[in-house]
Amino acid sequence: MTLIKSQFAMNPLQYGATRDGWIDRTQGPTLEEKLEFIASRGFHAIHTDVPHDDPKTYLAAVSAAGLAAGPGYIGMQWSEDRAKQLETLEAARQTAADSALTGNSSIFIAMSMVQGAPRVLRPGVGTDGSDEQLARVRDFMGEACELVKAEGLHAALHPHAGTWIETEAEVRFVLDTLPEDLMGFGPDSGHLAWAGIDPAALIADYRSRVLGLHIKDYDSALMERSRTEPIDYRTAVGMGVWAEPGWGDGNVDAVLSAVGDDFDGWVVIEVDRGRTDTPEESIDRCATWLDSLALD
Repeated sequence: MTLIKSQFAMNPLQYGATRDGWIDRTQGPTLEEKLEFIASRGFHAIHTDVPHDDPKTYLAAVSAAGLAAGPGYIGMQWSEDRAKQLETLEAARQTAADSALTGNSSIFIAMSMVQGAPRVLRPGVGTDGSDEQLARVRDFMGEACELVKAEGLHAALHPHAGTWIETEAEVRFVLDTLPEDLMGFGPDSGHLAWAGIDPAALIADYRSRVLGLHIKDYDSALMERSRTEPIDYRTAVGMGVWAEPGWGDGNVDAVLSAVGDDFDGWVVIEVDRGRTDTPEESIDRCATWLDSLALD
């Protein structure tokens, strides 16, 4: 492994984790307080969420905390209504434009989860999927990637449990039918595993396209139960499906090795909801795991 510590960024989603298994980004302490704590734990960078209304103030706060601004994230909400698609595409373009201010060259892009949607209610198994819809979703993502490219960034596909790009067949179809210079790969070890995918094997297959990586740990037995029993996404999260790296039974080391010795992209530590009483304790566990890697 030739990764260095400055390649790792913390995404403090723990602060937004709600009791009902969802994310509310408005809750928690101030941005400055979050950044100060993350920096105090030895992280060099943060996974950025640049706000459209005041990106310069946000980035100044990140810099003032002594952190680098890591990659951003675009969520694409699916609709068959073309007017709504155009609204989502414009939002994606704007997010890319704001994220370009960080100086990064790539950004994660994923289909969004919607509360009560079929795959949120039955995650990990490709609920209600069809070849025809997948092709339309692929085209929609391709349009978004074109807009991202025009803003100077390279979009990286981020498959996500509970969305329309979830299963291994869906991930491979999208990557295999969109050109590499338009769409890279930005896998998440946990979301791939939830769909029954071997994360390390899939990442190795598309190694040349990996621009960034999300690392989390997980309860593989609970994931398997959710694929065979009617356990919805939010219930599984509440039951503890996610864990800080080293605190679950996922093979995190294999995932990090799968990107290859020449990987120079970002590794984002992201635990949507940890196994601790407070977000700070969860972030502390992530920092302790990162320190255990003994990276330069």
